[in-house]
Amino acid sequence: MIRNKITAITLISILSVSIFSPAMAKKAADIPQVTIDGLELVNQTRSSVVYAKPGATLAGYQRIKLLDAAVAFKKNWERGQRHSASITAKRISPKDIDEIKTRLAEEFQKVFTKTLETAGYQITDEIAADVMIVRPAIVNLDVNAPEVSNFGTTRTYVSSAGEMTLYLELYDAATSALILKAISRKADNSYTSHFTWANSVTNKVAADRILKGWADILVNALDESKKSTAE
Repeated sequence: MIRNKITAITLISILSVSIFSPAMAKKAADIPQVTIDGLELVNQTRSSVVYAKPGATLAGYQRIKLLDAAVAFKKNWERGQRHSASITAKRISPKDIDEIKTRLAEEFQKVFTKTLETAGYQITDEIAADVMIVRPAIVNLDVNAPEVSNFGTTRTYVSSAGEMTLYLELYDAATSALILKAISRKADNSYTSHFTWANSVTNKVAADRILKGWADILVNALDESKKSTAE
């Protein structure tokens, strides 16, 4: 059975901060080789960690049940924005924060659905042997210059839109068995050589770019599994 989303978000946030902290990056051996649910470490880089069930394969899945993405900001993000030198930041309201979360969750659904369907995978709500459940959460969301409502024409210029971490769990729909979990941190590096005006449009473009990259990784994993089985 898939766990409570609120509890999972808290655990995921702690886990992703621990794995990607500078101290942990220097101690790769400290990262668990086996999770408490029996998944084994199969891949680790400076920005991602992947665990999988021993002997599991993604080859048999033709359809995807894509759950809604939970979204959580970086710890103390709101307080940091309010203490920022930016006047705009001091105007962020709970409504603005909820809207950012909602829009990002909607973009996740749109980008992943389009990418998977373009690659030939059907999105479904059914539970069957050929269905894989994708349970996503975006944590440690750090938007450098969020566009707030009713703030006139003030402009903020940034060299990066921000960063976020994806926590992804893949389940076999027929058995509810967890077969893979992955954590991946991505930062927007679009403007490393210059500053650009940050607004809802540029923030969306940056988010879509990161989401598309993650969706492509999932598609590649599904395709590679099929190819390996066929050989």
